[in-house]
Amino acid sequence: MALLSTNGLTAFYGDFQALYGITSEIGEGETVAIIGANGAGKTTYLSALAGLRTADKSMIEFDGAPIGGEKPARILSLGIAMVPEGRRLFPSLSVEENLLVGNYGRKAKGPWSLEAVYRLFPILRERRRQSSHSLSGGQQQMVAVGRALMSNPRLLLCDEISLGLSPAVVKDIYAAIASIRASGASVIVVEQNINQALDVADRIYCLLEGRVTLEGSPAGLGAGRIRSAYFGG
Repeated sequence: MALLSTNGLTAFYGDFQALYGITSEIGEGETVAIIGANGAGKTTYLSALAGLRTADKSMIEFDGAPIGGEKPARILSLGIAMVPEGRRLFPSLSVEENLLVGNYGRKAKGPWSLEAVYRLFPILRERRRQSSHSLSGGQQQMVAVGRALMSNPRLLLCDEISLGLSPAVVKDIYAAIASIRASGASVIVVEQNINQALDVADRIYCLLEGRVTLEGSPAGLGAGRIRSAYFGG
């Protein structure tokens, strides 16, 4: 049984329909990449999973139970945490305070603690007393990932975590994703960078204008088919 699945998921912004019947699934310990160009519906898809967009209850299932339309706090308590696009840290709080915010909504036992996050991102230990606003973009992204991990999620949602970062920083962030997966969590990564997505994913779903145009393993699909689906060729 899949850890999470969507069944004909739709989503709207007022009268504008952003998702058209997305059916997908992710298994325990699996990393799935959602790829597609700007406006494909990737962020809307993650937002629906996190409870930030309304959905019919039966459209999203987690651990065998329908959760569509649940409030974000309830979604977090079940074990789904999100690293949002743009990081959305609290600039008035220190690095450590931002990290500690992550376990307020879910105090589950698991591999992730403040000490474990500092081992994953050693620079954050050095900067722990600084305001998060004073960090570089890459360090802020590390805080955003660490904050989500503090809830010991079963499923981690990562929205454009490489956006605007240097290649060296992106490499460090995605090395952390490998460690997160090794801890037992499942991961959904939304990416515009096709190569980055293919490197990390067991499977991909390619979205175009709110619809799935291709799904499968990167090795099985091949780069040519993936690029064609991405661009609508």
